[in-house]
Formats: sequence, C-alpha cells, structure tokens
Amino acid sequence: MPANPQLQLTDYQGQAVDLVALSENKPTLIYFWGTWCPICSVTSPTIDKLAAADNYPVVTIAIKSGSDQELHTYMSEHNYRFTTVNDQEGEIFDDWQGQVTPSYVILKDGKMSQGLTGIQPEWSLKLRLWLSSLF
Repeated sequence: MPANPQLQLTDYQGQAVDLVALSENKPTLIYFWGTWCPICSVTSPTIDKLAAADNYPVVTIAIKSGSDQELHTYMSEHNYRFTTVNDQEGEIFDDWQGQVTPSYVILKDGKMSQGLTGIQPEWSLKLRLWLSSLF
C-alpha cells in the first residue's frame, strides 16, 4: 500500500467515509473508476450489485469525473447506488499510486490485502473478499 493514502474521505453527497473503520469488521472493496472510462461502464454494474448485496462494504472513487452535480446526474442515469467519492483532480488516485482504471483495492483492518486492475467478474471479487476475510 502506498505510504500515505487518504483513508478519511467525503463522498460526493457530503457524507464522511472512514476506510479504516469500514475495513475493521470486514474486508472493504475500494473501486477506482471514471465516468469517461469505457471499461468502467462494463465493470460498474458489477460493483453496484456487490454494494447492493451488502455482504462487504464497497466504496468507489470516481476519478476526474466532473463536478459533484455532474457525478450525481451520471449516477442517477445509471441507477448506481454505491458510495462514491468524487476525486475531481485525481489526487486521491495519485495518493494511492493508481495507474489504470478500473482498479480495485481490498482493505482489511486499514491495510491493503489485495490490489488488482481490469475487468473482474463478480465471482472473482467475491472470492477475493471472502479470502481476505480469512486472513
């Protein structure tokens, strides 16, 4: 995990998001994506499904995806319900040493358990979250 990634965030609706607290009880999926990312348009519905299942916390970080209002409109148009932090300048993604979208990080007890990129099927993400819960 990067030396000093941001772990205390605020979602685009103004709600505090404490990644350390979320990951204390269960592994937490952090999903880095962008409204402009064509691959993310394929992966985001899977993330929404995982978040709706409520088995593991899911927090997404929308990178350089416009203003809070533009992001809200996009989320509404796509019926996405997952918690989303608006990283308007890409600073959070940079702090996490992100390279490509989509990227995924699984946090356990405030520490990075796994990191991966690209298209990930739902079963793969569920398996990785479950495995992270064991160790």
